Amino acid sequence: MRACNVLVLSVGFLIASRLVSTGSPWGLSPYMQLDPYPHDQQRPPIAVPEGCDKLLSRGCGVTSSTPPLSGELSLITDGVTKCRLQWGWGMQHLEACVTLSPGLQWVQVDLGEEKEIHAVCIWHCHLEHSNQRAYRAVICRISSDPDFADGAVTVFNNDYENSAGFGKGKDKEYVESPYGRPFATGAVKGRYVRCYSNGCFDGGTGNDQSVLPGNHYTEIEVYGRGGKGEKHDQ
Repeated sequence: MRACNVLVLSVGFLIASRLVSTGSPWGLSPYMQLDPYPHDQQRPPIAVPEGCDKLLSRGCGVTSSTPPLSGELSLITDGVTKCRLQWGWGMQHLEACVTLSPGLQWVQVDLGEEKEIHAVCIWHCHLEHSNQRAYRAVICRISSDPDFADGAVTVFNNDYENSAGFGKGKDKEYVESPYGRPFATGAVKGRYVRCYSNGCFDGGTGNDQSVLPGNHYTEIEVYGRGGKGEKHDQ
């Protein structure tokens, strides 16, 4: 089986991520284990075996560790990756984004049946013309058990403090970008994809820096063998 050149995420768009460049450390905590990849460069494409670049998650059911504070869970697999800040009833609210309670929380995508998964891409919440955010304890696990009590495989983990109890993560924390954060998973088989987070650091300058306890998810895309091969909409 030969490897294909790229994993296509949309027309003319590779599964890759380019962190937004600010030309400075933009005030993020020095205690963060921040990804050193240049903010203004696109990540290399993820190579997968031929036929394993199909979108598996579009329209799939989603559950969560706690009921959302705002947003419907179906937003996480609807193909819309842009999170927008809107005004309504005299206050701001996030549109096309799901907000969960503070603390360690998760959302879980049900692919309907066991699939061979080769890549995942996560969008938390990136707002244009706003402070840069880095979410904490971002973990992705795959299993065929909906309770993740048996056979769960961790495919991404930047929880370097081991706050979630899955071991000290070896992946780096990263700045949110409009392109999401893609990562390879190998040929892991499973039906459920569970993604964790534990708040975020909002990197402004000076007194504008803050730790936000809430958790946000705009979109999760799962790629692998089979599926319908749809493209995502921005």
